[in-house]
Amino acid sequence: MEVLNEILATMSKNKLRTVLTGLSVSWGIFMLVILLGAGNGLLNGISDQFKDDALNSIWIRTDITSMAYKGMNAGRRIEMKNEDFDHVKNNFNEVERITARFASWSVPVKFKNEFGNYSYRGVHPDHQYLENSMMVHGRYINDEDIKESRKVAVVGQALVNELCKGENPIGQNIEISGVVYKVVGIFKDDGNEREERVLYMPISTAQRVYGGGRTVSNIMFTTGDISLEESRIIADKVRLDFAKRHQFSPEDTRAISVRNLLENFQEVTNILGGVAIFTWFIGIMTIIAGIVGVSNIMFIVVKERTKEIGIRKALGATPNSIVYMVLIEALFVTGVFGCLGLVAGIMLLEGIGPNIQSDMFANPEVDLRIAFLTTLVLIIAGGIAGYFPARKAASIRPIEALRDE
Repeated sequence: MEVLNEILATMSKNKLRTVLTGLSVSWGIFMLVILLGAGNGLLNGISDQFKDDALNSIWIRTDITSMAYKGMNAGRRIEMKNEDFDHVKNNFNEVERITARFASWSVPVKFKNEFGNYSYRGVHPDHQYLENSMMVHGRYINDEDIKESRKVAVVGQALVNELCKGENPIGQNIEISGVVYKVVGIFKDDGNEREERVLYMPISTAQRVYGGGRTVSNIMFTTGDISLEESRIIADKVRLDFAKRHQFSPEDTRAISVRNLLENFQEVTNILGGVAIFTWFIGIMTIIAGIVGVSNIMFIVVKERTKEIGIRKALGATPNSIVYMVLIEALFVTGVFGCLGLVAGIMLLEGIGPNIQSDMFANPEVDLRIAFLTTLVLIIAGGIAGYFPARKAASIRPIEALRDE
């Protein structure tokens, strides 16, 4: 208590200087916590986007050619058919689960007296695994539905809440673009709530009812437990195969898009790793600036208290006691203001985190173990910063100190 009272008395004589010095320390730890929380929020948001689909999957989509090829002009539309789906399924050994899709966006949907605009997708049974759809009630599309072109539908949980007003629609009729379907299942999607506003039906039904013929919009398949390099080889193999089947240049990236989710995830992970390194660099530099400020202030404190230190030594104070006195003051400033910065940063993240609604940013948080460890390191660094002024104070000879003006 005697040491603490002495520190508080010294600090009270220079309130503004003490507050400004402490704020530099608080600001450093506060910014580090905020930056780490923001980085984690970005990582969580992007990770949630990838939860929406199977990570080990390849998605194929075709469009219009942008390059002339073997005497054929650019501008040809490349359309995938059921035969392409069968070809990929039967000729690529790497395929684990596969589905095609025939889809339409924003079509009128009616349930009893309620109306709304939603998307439908005609799919195969394996589509459930490609989209990571989890059944809440009922069942998903099955092979018999495809074979018999049944008018059955699986609806998302968000659609049930909005259109069905929470009523369980299983076994009831729902009207999609004027055609009546029987609801056989309800699914949820942890990755993206927008996916829960979709209706699924057998692809054979969608093609027949909505004039699709044998056309498909996408073909997607999973590749099992393979490496990133192996997935790239498969994606290139698919591109070359489709270029040969549909007579377009393999270099024509507009004619075909082969999306490798594993590769996309790795690219995003690398970017986020760089962001994390940059975040730590900025935070640590800010903290170092605060520590340097503490050290400089302690040199000034020692200079101002030179005569007092001389009197203490003349009265029998040992060099270690002088070092202890200055060191404790440095540790007190960095410890108190460092903890204040830590608490302020965590409170801000806890306060604004739940209110941030974004597909690319979610749940900004910081690992408390890392935060407390960083604060402890800050306090230790503050002690080291105060050690050099303390050593200078301990080396002052009493006779020289008493002569100081």
